[in-house]
Amino acid sequence: MDTSAVDVVIVGAGVAGLTTARALSRAGVSVAVLEARERVGGRTLTQSLGGEAVDLGGQWVGPQQRHVLRLADELGLERFPQHHHGTKVLDVRGELRTYRGQVPSLPLLSLLDLQRIIWKLDGLAKRVPRERPCAAPRAAEWDTLTLEEWKQRHVPTWGARAALDIATRAVFAAEPSELSFLHFLFYVHSNHGLMPLTTIEGGAQAERFTGGAQALSLRMAGELGPRVHLSTPVRAVLQDGDGVTVTAEDGRAWRARYAVVAVPPALAERIDFGATLPPERRRAHADLPMGSVIKVVATYERPFWREAGFSGEAVSDTGPVRLCFDDCGANGHHPALVGFFLGETARAWTGRPSEERQRAALECFARFFGPKALKPTAVADLDWIAEPWSKGCYVGLPRPGTLTAIGDALRTPFGRVHWAGTETAIEGCGYIDGAVESGERAATELSARLATSGAGASRSRAV
Repeated sequence: MDTSAVDVVIVGAGVAGLTTARALSRAGVSVAVLEARERVGGRTLTQSLGGEAVDLGGQWVGPQQRHVLRLADELGLERFPQHHHGTKVLDVRGELRTYRGQVPSLPLLSLLDLQRIIWKLDGLAKRVPRERPCAAPRAAEWDTLTLEEWKQRHVPTWGARAALDIATRAVFAAEPSELSFLHFLFYVHSNHGLMPLTTIEGGAQAERFTGGAQALSLRMAGELGPRVHLSTPVRAVLQDGDGVTVTAEDGRAWRARYAVVAVPPALAERIDFGATLPPERRRAHADLPMGSVIKVVATYERPFWREAGFSGEAVSDTGPVRLCFDDCGANGHHPALVGFFLGETARAWTGRPSEERQRAALECFARFFGPKALKPTAVADLDWIAEPWSKGCYVGLPRPGTLTAIGDALRTPFGRVHWAGTETAIEGCGYIDGAVESGERAATELSARLATSGAGASRSRAV
C-alpha cells in the first residue's frame, strides 16, 4: 500500500475544507485535501447555461457575512447586487397576490400578527447561545418541540402561519414539522435575525458572485494545486497515539499528524472512525439529515418579467416551485429565473425525469409572471437529494431532541480529528459564510496544536 505523509489531511474540498487547507498551507503546514467528487466546491456548483455561468448550488452572500466577504476579497472575486426592484408575487391558498417592499400582501390582522411573531422569535433567538445552543435556559423544552408545534400554539392567524411556513421552507429546505424549535432559534441567532435570513436588501440574498459562487473553491484549489486529490472518496479515518491514517476507497492512504473532516455529518456517517468515536458524535452523524431541495434555472431572450414590472421574486405554498428569484447576470444581461422545489415537495419530485421537473417549474414561472415563461432558451436543474456526495441541501438539520443530546460534539475534536463544515459554524450556520468560518476555526485549532508539538513540513514516502 502506498502511503503519503503530510501534517494534516482534510476530507472534503468544499468551501470549508479548502478554507482550512488554504490557511494551513499559507502558514507552512503540509496538507492533502481528499475529495470524493470529480470537482471541488461541495454544495456550490457553477455551470454554463446559454453561454453564461449560472449557480445550481449556493449562490448568495449578504453584508453581515464577514467571513466569506473577506475571503472573496482576498481571492479577487467581484460581486453584484441581487435584483429585487418591482412587484413581488405571493401565491397562498391558491390565490395570487402582489405587493412591493418587504411586507407581503396579507389581511391586516395577519400582518400585525406576523410582525409580532418576528419580534418574538428574534427575542427568543437571542437567548440561545450561538457557541452552545444546548446551554439555553429552556434548551430541553425547545429541543423536543418542533417549529410546527410552537406555531400552532403561538400564531393565531392563517396569514402569519402561511408566511412562517413559506419562510421556513425557503431558509431550511424543510417543513416546520421537521425542525427542532431550539435549532430554529439558534439558526436565527447565528444569522443575525429572521428578517436578514429572508430578505434581499441588507439580507442574506443581497449579492451574487460574478462568474458564480464555485469560483471561491476553484481559486482556493488553484492555489493549492496538487495538494487537492479529486475522485478520492474516504473510507476510514483511524488514529493512534502518533497520528492519523486516512484511507481512500481505492486503497490509497495518507499518514498525518491530524485530520479535518469537512463534510456534512450525514456523509461522515459513511466513514469508519474506529470503535472509540464518542456516542454523541455518532448521533450527530445519524440525526442531522440534509434539507431537501431541487433547483431549476431557466434562461430567456428577454427579461419579460422586469419589462412587466415584476422583480422576479415569488413565494408559494402550493405547486412544485415554492420560491423564485430573478437570476439575471450583472446589469441584467443573460435573462434568467431560478426556482426551488423545497421540503416535502422536493422529496415528491426527486428521482423523476429532469424534463418533467423542468416542465413543472416553467408552468409555475408562467403562473407567477405570465405565459412567456413557457418559452425559455435553455433550462437546467439539479436534484440535490439524489446527489450521492451531498444527500440533500442546503444544510444538515438536527432532528428534534438531537442538539441537547449531542452537546458540543459538532465542534469538539475527537482526538486528532477536527471538524469543519457549515453545520459546525457559530456564525453564518447553513451558509457559505458558515463554511468559511468553520474552516478558519479548524485551521486555528490545528495551528495551535502543531505549534505546540513542533510540526514541520512532511515528506512523501512509500511503505
